[in-house]
Amino acid sequence: MINISNVSHQIGTSVILDDICLEIPSNGITAIIGPNGAGKSTLVNLIARQAALQNGRIAIDDLDLSSTATEALALKMALVSQSVGVASRIRVKELIAFGRWPHNKGVLRETDKNVINLALERFDLVELQNRFLDQISGGQRQRAFIAMAFAQETDWMLLDEPLNNLDMFHARALMQELRSLTDHGNKGIVMVIHDVNYAARWSDNCIGLQSGKLIFSGPTNEVLTPKNIKDLFKIEVSRVSCGSQQLFDHY
Repeated sequence: MINISNVSHQIGTSVILDDICLEIPSNGITAIIGPNGAGKSTLVNLIARQAALQNGRIAIDDLDLSSTATEALALKMALVSQSVGVASRIRVKELIAFGRWPHNKGVLRETDKNVINLALERFDLVELQNRFLDQISGGQRQRAFIAMAFAQETDWMLLDEPLNNLDMFHARALMQELRSLTDHGNKGIVMVIHDVNYAARWSDNCIGLQSGKLIFSGPTNEVLTPKNIKDLFKIEVSRVSCGSQQLFDHY
């Protein structure tokens, strides 16, 4: 479980997060939704310790982020940010191998090679493994970074807008893979996502942020309602049935 207690964050005089208190359950997908500027990415970066915690406390599986060694956190959680700076003359397979660093400190063993090959297969990158990052599309690079996070073999994956640049086929394939990782791999996945229907279809829990404030948090089928979506995005929506799924349409 990730426990977030009284977390606030400011940039200058601008309040980005305002006294956030919530618990994120383990072993499932938690979607963070909300309008632009809601504080979604900031919250993920604070959980990943990519930004300094100004106020409050964050603990991941009882490890206090303020006092836990970086090496221990690298074995606990993996992050894929919106923008990742990396040298373009790195091959896809080499990038994924970086995910094994917390385990091997750069000395590849047979176990590491097996995990890297599995990541290539599961994220449809086998044919691209020897291509340089500047030779593949934005969506393909996105999948490569997520494969690197998978190869890190952590209990938690933190994904900031992982569907960016993905076409419909690969967006669906990625969500199916993440669903499998949580259902059969005992992983907790926290992801920022803009499409409420992807949140409705694939997530177990949903967090709604607006202007730095927590609007709702809980099981997706309980909190992702037309009223809460209207409160969050200021648009009217209605439920529509898609097979056994209840999705949303706006007007």
